[in-house]
Amino acid sequence: QVQLVESGGGLVQAGGSLRLSCAASIRTFSRRTMGWFRQAPGKEREFVAAISWYNDNTYYGDSVKGRFTISRVNTKNTVYLQMMTLKPDDTAVSYCAAARTWSLAATPEYDYWGQGTQVTVSS
Repeated sequence: QVQLVESGGGLVQAGGSLRLSCAASIRTFSRRTMGWFRQAPGKEREFVAAISWYNDNTYYGDSVKGRFTISRVNTKNTVYLQMMTLKPDDTAVSYCAAARTWSLAATPEYDYWGQGTQVTVSS
C-alpha cells in the first residue's frame, strides 16, 4: 500500500536544471524526514539531500551543496528536489526515500524507497 513515485527526470545539458518530484502514498508523511539518494552504474548509492519533518532543516551531500534544494509540501504529500547547475557527474538514478515516523535523527533509517527516476546530464 505504500508507494513513493518519483518524476521529473530526463536529459539535460551541463549547466541546466531539473526539478524532481516525489509523490508519497504513505501514512504519517508529515512526521517523516524525507530524503533523496542517487546511484550511478557501478557506483555506491550516494546521499543527496534530506528535509526534516519537525523544523524543515535541510541537509545536503558535499557534492551537491549550493546547487540543489530540497523542499516539501505536506498537504500534497510531496517532496521536491530542485537541481541547478547540473554536471555530468550528476548522471544517476535518483531515488526518493521516507524515514521512520517521528525520527529526530540527522541521519535516520529510511523505511521506504521509490523506484527511481533517471537523470542524465550531457557534457
